[in-house]
Amino acid sequence: MVMADQSSSDAKTLLQYEANKKSVVVAYLLLIFLGSFGVHRFYAGATKSGAIMMSLFVLSCILLFAFVGAFGFLILGIWWFVDLFLLHGLISSYNNDLVGNLTD
Repeated sequence: MVMADQSSSDAKTLLQYEANKKSVVVAYLLLIFLGSFGVHRFYAGATKSGAIMMSLFVLSCILLFAFVGAFGFLILGIWWFVDLFLLHGLISSYNNDLVGNLTD
């Protein structure tokens, strides 16, 4: 009976992980299509940096009329390019933390 309880618990944990894990493919699609808004960072669980990216985008749009916003878009472009290389690690880190939380 103890063995059945253990396998039931393992199956439940596996199902919870599968339901809550983040996909690298989805994250990269969000980066490609909505990367300027920081949506991919929200998806990866990095909400603070996602909020900063979104705020920088909105501020750059507002300041574009004063010709200062182009600098903000330059920063966002560099950040987007760097995220091409960092995003896989963010998703892996999120999924590893999820495993740690489910097994505790």
